[in-house]
Order: sequence, then structure tokens, then C-alpha cells
Amino acid sequence: MFVRSLTLGVAAAALLSSGAMAADLFIPTTPAPIYEAAGFSWDGLYAGIEAGGLFNGDNAFNNLAPSVTQGVIGGIVGANFIVADPILIGLELQGDYVFGSNADAGLFLALARVGAVVTDQVLVYAAGGVGVTTRAGTSDGVYALGGGVEFAVTENVSIRGEVLGLGDFSDVAPDSFFESAKATVGVFYHF
Repeated sequence: MFVRSLTLGVAAAALLSSGAMAADLFIPTTPAPIYEAAGFSWDGLYAGIEAGGLFNGDNAFNNLAPSVTQGVIGGIVGANFIVADPILIGLELQGDYVFGSNADAGLFLALARVGAVVTDQVLVYAAGGVGVTTRAGTSDGVYALGGGVEFAVTENVSIRGEVLGLGDFSDVAPDSFFESAKATVGVFYHF
């Protein structure tokens, strides 16, 4: 009887332990989180270069040749801030060399920008500010109004197209609101 009880006890222990091992095979796990790219960050400092044209009307500034198209090449530095999704504000400094028609000049602008981040890769903005043109030791004060579209192409690089209307503070008649238009394409690195 003792052997029978011992055999039944060993058999019961074996059955119970095999069931316990089977239960250990189903270990609950937490699934790994799915990684999503953060998208392009429009916040922060940026610098770049631009090239394009300056289209002067009949009443162009004293420092720019009237009724001609001139080339523009320059550099830009600025900073953007996302104030509320999707609204962006920014400050920008542009320095351009204007060449052609024997009227080489410098054009320097300080601009404020207000825009909307349409998608992670597209920014649409309006810009306005003041600046100066210089040529042969003389300077003219100017203002600029316009806008552009900027596209992110990599994690830190963007390209943009911009059009600015330029006018001066002269009140000599006839004086148009915009005497020139600057159209450029630029490449930028965002830090």
C-alpha cells in the first residue's frame, strides 16, 4: 500500500509539474513601440545661399539701373520659431550682390516672416522688412514685401522660392509703391 501511495504521489507530482511548465511557455510581452519619424523641424537657426534676378521698373532706385533685369546672388541667415502649430514666425538677414548692366550694387535686407507649416515638408510664408542698397559710396533706404514657399528635401536641407517687391522711401513723383521685384531660389541648412 505504501508503494501504491508513493507511485500515485509521484505520478500526481509529475502531472502537476508538467502543467506548470506548459503554463510558463506563454509569457506575456509588451509589444515594441512603432517608431515614427519626427518630420522636418522648421524651428531654429538656418543659413543658406540664393540666386535669381532683380527686375527693375522705370523708376528704380538711384543705386539700381532702371528698366533692366539684373542678376542677384547672396547669402541668408535667420531663425524660425513655431509659436502655435502650424504658425511660424521668423527673422532673417539677406545680403545680396546685384550685378549686370554696369550697375553693380549691394542689397541688404532685414525681414520678418510669418508663415504656416502646411505639411511636415512644406512651409508657406509672407515676408516684409527694410534695408539698404549701396553703389559707388551712395545708399538708398528700401522696404520689401512678398512671400515664398519652402520645401524640406532632407533632414536638415530645404529649398525655397521667394518673390519680394522692393520700393524706396522717396516721395519724388512719379514714385511707384514697388520699383523693383526680386525673385530668387535658395538652398538652406537648418541647424
